[in-house]
Amino acid sequence: MIDVLINYGLFVAKAATIVAAIGVGAALMFALSRRARPSEQLEVKNLNQKYEAMAQLLKRTILSKKGYKKDAKAAKARKKSEHKQEKKAATAKKRIFVIHFRGDIKATAVSSLREEVTAVLTMATSADEVLVCLENAGGLVHEHGLAASQLLRIKGHKVPLIVAVDKVAASGGYLMACVADRIIAAPFAVVGSIGVLAQLPNFHRLLDRHGIDFEQIKAGEFKRTVTVFGKNTDKERAKLKEEIEDTHSLFKNFVATNRPVLDIGGVSTGEHWYGTRALELKLIDEVMTSDDYLLAQSKTADLYEVRYTARKSVGERLASAVESALDNTLVAWSRRTEHGRAM
Repeated sequence: MIDVLINYGLFVAKAATIVAAIGVGAALMFALSRRARPSEQLEVKNLNQKYEAMAQLLKRTILSKKGYKKDAKAAKARKKSEHKQEKKAATAKKRIFVIHFRGDIKATAVSSLREEVTAVLTMATSADEVLVCLENAGGLVHEHGLAASQLLRIKGHKVPLIVAVDKVAASGGYLMACVADRIIAAPFAVVGSIGVLAQLPNFHRLLDRHGIDFEQIKAGEFKRTVTVFGKNTDKERAKLKEEIEDTHSLFKNFVATNRPVLDIGGVSTGEHWYGTRALELKLIDEVMTSDDYLLAQSKTADLYEVRYTARKSVGERLASAVESALDNTLVAWSRRTEHGRAM
């Protein structure tokens, strides 16, 4: 009995050792594979193939076996005919490069946008087109100004630029959208909000009540105007108001230059409108979702979705998620109050 137990114990020990060795090996392989993965990469997806695969799946499920074979045969013949026509054609088939931009207060996606635009411009010609699917509720002036400048690069290369707004292109988001040759938007997409605001709480009276002094040393009268903790003067408030008005003037001039069909005085009140109303005001050119536009274009053009991704650590992803949640909360609060400086 003792021999059996000893042998059993040795067997368990050997098995545990083997399992542990396999576990360590797997962990090392996983770590090496992660290390080998590129931290940054450009991804290109053919959307025509995606739509075709979706259609094939539906047909295989819905049609009879005989009907599916007949349809597949007809599709094959059609493709062959189209391929012959493309070879005979004097010009190449139109290509549409699709870029997605989801904005936040600091327009952090601009780091990917600049790489995506650069990649597209290495191949795109005036015969092609760039579609930017934009979702942006606005934020910091300089960050969204840089994002708009990236889209201006496309126009600078004489490549037609379309912006599609399915949810929102407001304030700094519209600063980006107005650069396009054509803007399409869903019926209830939020568009406009051509205005600038600055808001901050002031705790001076609270600190004063508790005997707490706030010291601020500055060189240059207007190095800092209104503050969170100090006592603000009418002169400082007037200076901040002047800066806000100047930024608003620059915003209006930029929109008017890039979209001259607008009555800029009538739409630069800071208000926003839904897609159908935005069309009446000429803030957009057509009421349509990006899905409908791409599906229609897939019949005659080759569609390529371009994404530039940078792999982040777990800590960076967590911090980004928390920051994004805070940004969204601030935007929601700002929209509710309707009143730092943001577009």
